[in-house]
Amino acid sequence: MGTGPTTSERRQALADALQGVAGGDRDALRQVYDATSAKLFGTVLRIVGDRDVAQDLLQDIYLKVWRRAGRFDAAIASPITWLCVIARNTAIDHTRRAAGPIGAVGTLPEVADDAPRADEFLCTEEDHEALRRCMEELQPDQRRSIRLAFFDGLTHSQLAERVGVPLGTMKSWIRRGLHGLKGCLDG
Repeated sequence: MGTGPTTSERRQALADALQGVAGGDRDALRQVYDATSAKLFGTVLRIVGDRDVAQDLLQDIYLKVWRRAGRFDAAIASPITWLCVIARNTAIDHTRRAAGPIGAVGTLPEVADDAPRADEFLCTEEDHEALRRCMEELQPDQRRSIRLAFFDGLTHSQLAERVGVPLGTMKSWIRRGLHGLKGCLDG
């Protein structure tokens, strides 16, 4: 009995399909969709919490993939990571728009950082076990806050309200937790 394709073979097939999408190949887009729609739907549904909204957003995500496939660079991220980032950001943008403006108090300046984004790492299948192990090493408040922020797409303000702590405390927990994760994953 033969085995299915390996992780690296699936990754390469998906990267090849994305290259085809960049060239305008609709069949390649179908391949990308067939290989990734369940995972991306799950990612979006976890953030927005509504199946109908998640299905609508999934269509938007694949339109973005169609338009942006030429930007994918396999030297920077795996294909599923790249797709998960698009899905996650689309879902979070929708959630934040639905919540309405947060005003100047909740707005933070953009800070340049050329390190890999945490959400890119969180979507990578191969790194799941390392992430699980490192998450378990965090303080419980940090671990819970990071899970809610990254997997449920909550803002710092929403997290602080849900957990019942001051906003500054929440930001500190997340900052310290991400610093701990980075140290653990780099080591």
